[in-house]
Amino acid sequence: MRPLSFTQISLYQSCPLCYKLQYLDGLKSKDRWYFSFGTTMHRCVERFFRVNTPPPPSLEEMLRYYERAWIATAYESPEEEARFKDYGREILTRFWEIHTADFRLPVALERSFYLDIDGTKLRGFIDRVDKLDSGGLAIIDYKTNKELFTADYLEDDLQLTIYQMAAEQTWKLPVEQLTLYHLRSNTACSCPPRDVARIERARQLVRDVAGDIAAGKFPATENAYCPCDFPEHCPYYRHQYLIEAPPTARQELLPGIAAGEAIERYAGLQAQIKDLQMQLDEVKEKIIAYCQAEDLNRLYGSEHEVTYKLVERTGFTEEDVRALLEPLGLWEKVLGFDQQRLKQLLADAAVAEDIKKKLESLRRVTSTFPQLWVKPRAGEEE
Repeated sequence: MRPLSFTQISLYQSCPLCYKLQYLDGLKSKDRWYFSFGTTMHRCVERFFRVNTPPPPSLEEMLRYYERAWIATAYESPEEEARFKDYGREILTRFWEIHTADFRLPVALERSFYLDIDGTKLRGFIDRVDKLDSGGLAIIDYKTNKELFTADYLEDDLQLTIYQMAAEQTWKLPVEQLTLYHLRSNTACSCPPRDVARIERARQLVRDVAGDIAAGKFPATENAYCPCDFPEHCPYYRHQYLIEAPPTARQELLPGIAAGEAIERYAGLQAQIKDLQMQLDEVKEKIIAYCQAEDLNRLYGSEHEVTYKLVERTGFTEEDVRALLEPLGLWEKVLGFDQQRLKQLLADAAVAEDIKKKLESLRRVTSTFPQLWVKPRAGEEE
């Protein structure tokens, strides 16, 4: 398998199918203005530190370089581009004022690295590495995100964890500080380095993602960034394109318009569910059968859409639970293997947390059943 990057791992976590389409199938994502702006700003702050000896470049030199480095791609209008170009000058001017006063040469800029995690190769670039007075290292990663980073975000950021592993492997020195530098506000958001347990969790996450990729697991997963640049390939959005496309022989098996009408009928029947349950179930079965036959997770009508998912029901087997609880003298608390008593046992403060974790680990998928969710299409009124 080709080396993975943090960006690829993050995308796979958001949506495995989108990862496959972009990195395995070679589909190209669209240009975005925020990529252009972010790349421009990264190049400029790198230029500030990329000198052989102090002092850093003058403000005039920095702003001249900014003009040359500016990427004009994907802004919605010349006016929008001009606004962000002015904004970028303000950010760089303030950056220069802050960091000229305490300027010191970094250990590395845009340093490439390769990590091997149990056979999984990771590659990437670290924006900046500083040497602290204590002798340890500080990792700085520049971001042009709109909002400032919270403490929880810093502590959970996988990218910083990977950078720490890479830096300690490269220089054989301890990393003592991790920083996400918020360029819009010129704020350094810092936290202590990761401990051994957190690094091991990150390593396990990388192993899990690599294993799922190798196993060909690429389900479509809805997230905050949907729809992505490839909706025509996604089972949650593809049906819209079947409706809009010219009729084909395949669609004639169950035309897109018929599926859309079924969605509207299903939405209407839900409001009269007590009186019309039999009719509702009949339409529901047809929609599920169509989704299964066409490998779709969502169907669209003229005003409504229906999402289809296979829902898992989890529970415990008596054999597993008895084997765990009987030696601990807890079996009698769930005698008769009552699921409600199991729930109470898991909530019991007197039961040790490690026992609860072991009990939770016994939870299994006991059955699956198809389910539909209906809602108005975006932009449509009820």
